[in-house]
Amino acid sequence: MDEEELEKAARIAYDAIFGDEDEVEVNGEVYPMQRTSRKELRKFSIEGLTFVEQNPKKDSAWAQKAREGHQIMWVLDGRKYFVRIMDGNYLRLG
Repeated sequence: MDEEELEKAARIAYDAIFGDEDEVEVNGEVYPMQRTSRKELRKFSIEGLTFVEQNPKKDSAWAQKAREGHQIMWVLDGRKYFVRIMDGNYLRLG
């Protein structure tokens, strides 16, 4: 997935997570909404990447922002966070 496709997929997943959609379509493929095993966070697995909402119950500045009402989603490649969307603003990390 190139940078343009990544941003498009991230925005689609973000809109779905915070719009309570059950599935998304990216590049002609349909991906169902999933939940994390322990925290019940909303997420999508798309082309080997994980798109997951911020856990507001964590003890972090990002969790505090989520508790304040900010809509935060992360994109992970394995265990590495490399994209954040907060309140609709896309940021590539690193």
